[in-house]
Amino acid sequence: MGKFATGVTVVTTEFQGEAKGMTANAFMSVSLDPKLVVVSIGHKARMHDIVKQTGKFAVNILRRDQEELSRLFAGQLKEERHVSFDWVNGHPILPEALANILCNVHSTYVAGDHTLYFGEVTDILMKDEPGDPLLFFEGKYRSIGQ
Repeated sequence: MGKFATGVTVVTTEFQGEAKGMTANAFMSVSLDPKLVVVSIGHKARMHDIVKQTGKFAVNILRRDQEELSRLFAGQLKEERHVSFDWVNGHPILPEALANILCNVHSTYVAGDHTLYFGEVTDILMKDEPGDPLLFFEGKYRSIGQ
């Protein structure tokens, strides 16, 4: 699947008063009416049960200069880092992301060792300033034109 270029997102939610998140590139738009998106979360991922319990999540679409955030939420950086979140309608979001998509879990579907979490979009926040997305291709972070 490394030959398929994807955008990079961080899926976030609030759990027991704290912001939780994970990097995900298995994300897509599903429907315009109703507005639905889907994220695929592995059964061994901590976020799997957290999203199941909270019933909500936000998808933060990362900019090309946010590779470090992607690595942090993927568990690739071992040292402690402070991450600042904004809070919108009970959702922790990454304020510098290209866009933030707030969702309530609409339905789930177990597919092998992952669960597809279908989210009904409750709000979309877009940044006014332009920016290019962070991409992932052939096991490496990339940007448009690279």
